[in-house]
Amino acid sequence: MDPILLQATDLEVIAQGVNLVWVLVACFLIFFMHAGFAMLEAGQVRSKNVANQLTKNLLTWSIGVTVFFLIGAGVEGMAGGDGFAFAFDTADPNSWVGWLFGAVFAMTAATIVSGAVAGRAKLRAYVTYTFLLAAVIYPVVAGISWYDNGLLIGGAVGSTLAPFDDFAGGTVVHAMGGIAGLTAAWILGPRIGRYNDDGSANVIPGHSMTFAVLGTLVLAFGWYGFNVGTAADVLVVEDGAISLGDFAYVGRVAMTTTIAMACGAMGAGLVAWLKTGKVDTLYVANGLLAGLVGITAIPHAATWWGAFLVGGLAGAQLPIVFEFVEKVLKIDDVCAVFPVHGSAGVLGTLMLPVVVAPDYLAETGLSRVEMFLGQLAGVVIIAGWTIIMTALIWGAFKAVGQARVTPEHEHDGLDVSEHGVDTYPEFGQTDVVTDGGREIRTDGGREIRTDGGEEPQSELKMITAIIRPDRLGAVKKALAETGAPSLTVTNVSGRGSQPAKKGQWRGEEYTVDLHQKVKIECVVADIPAADVVDAIRDAANTGEPGDGKIFVMPVEDACQVRTGKTGTDAV
Repeated sequence: MDPILLQATDLEVIAQGVNLVWVLVACFLIFFMHAGFAMLEAGQVRSKNVANQLTKNLLTWSIGVTVFFLIGAGVEGMAGGDGFAFAFDTADPNSWVGWLFGAVFAMTAATIVSGAVAGRAKLRAYVTYTFLLAAVIYPVVAGISWYDNGLLIGGAVGSTLAPFDDFAGGTVVHAMGGIAGLTAAWILGPRIGRYNDDGSANVIPGHSMTFAVLGTLVLAFGWYGFNVGTAADVLVVEDGAISLGDFAYVGRVAMTTTIAMACGAMGAGLVAWLKTGKVDTLYVANGLLAGLVGITAIPHAATWWGAFLVGGLAGAQLPIVFEFVEKVLKIDDVCAVFPVHGSAGVLGTLMLPVVVAPDYLAETGLSRVEMFLGQLAGVVIIAGWTIIMTALIWGAFKAVGQARVTPEHEHDGLDVSEHGVDTYPEFGQTDVVTDGGREIRTDGGREIRTDGGEEPQSELKMITAIIRPDRLGAVKKALAETGAPSLTVTNVSGRGSQPAKKGQWRGEEYTVDLHQKVKIECVVADIPAADVVDAIRDAANTGEPGDGKIFVMPVEDACQVRTGKTGTDAV
């Protein structure tokens, strides 16, 4: 073989190998974003719906990626004008990696929807929608937007107007997912208690700000795979020499992505502060994501100052759009997926002709007006397709009564009704003696005495205490020391002398006048009730209003389930 030809072949192999490794790394980073989505969405729902949200995240990936492999990848090629071809019908290394690259983008769009319909959608309806999104809805959008022969590139629209330019999926992935989520949430209707009869909105805070913020940071980390990884051709071979391909401009992608991310957080925090006088933590977190979404369509083409502008505006619009969706449209978008992904993605896509770098504009040969019309056409067509298909699917579910869980299941929480699990089982079971109890042996075997172990006297007393949750440990210890460790603990809420407090969730203020408390119930036989009362009071007292109350009541009788003993013997 000719040495020159051999050298060129070797260079091609090297370039292909480096490019494939880079694309796989990007795929792995994008996959890791699902950990961020899971934490972010779980943190923004009630504790009784956390397992349901996590299950949806797991199934979104598991079902969606297999469906995309079997069907979606072929539909995407067909929509792009290349014809239908199964992902498993080729031995080309680029194709083996290429379908995965497409799949991780598709699954990002799919998982966005889960946050909008949280707390009331049936799992079977969501899973079915995910199947159809991965098989048809998203592949059509990707095919018409990213293929040379697609409708918005070289097809009728792209050849008539300017070709649609969406580098990493600001509209193709994020706006599409946000619009789909908003449509599904509208059809499902709001969660029970979200709106009053007069149309005013009630705030339903999520259960963990920590989860939401950590999920945001995980997503931001994975986003570098999303944006920077889209510059897939690290190396190319030209004229027998190897040179940089997409990596000639990848620095711009990394720079604009980072700047927009930071400005999104600051923009949302600033607007929240102007609206409420406070810098809302969740808005800052969501704004950071909105800044990332805003730049995702155009990081390869925007100027440095354009990244500041797009990121800042994407974050600033977040509180405004969320309030519009909540109070004007009255759509219960639980995780704010539309202002974070939908409107921010559309904004960034349409901002391209405003912030485009002069060298990039010159390369396209377009005027700014032509570029804007091409971007607008793409946004309108993608939004229209997404709304129609989503409305048809969720509307069909609703028509046959399969879109939403029953009111009883919604009140109980989807963790129990849909999965039969408790995400936070605060109190586990144990087979050891309770703290402070004494084990004694009788002729019949082992017996646990939990009120001190002395011979019972004639009177049973029930001591009920309502205390602060943070004093539970101290009270348990005090009861054990008095010889009365047997107790029942219940999480309750109540109102007494403790003043009401103001809370804030995503920039909206709400009043808390039912405070979280713990109710302790303890039945004693031989231990003086006054001693137990004194022990609880000493351990629960902080000196502040809201420390609680203790009640002592006579108990007429008791029965031990296992042995059948009654009266004081049962205690």
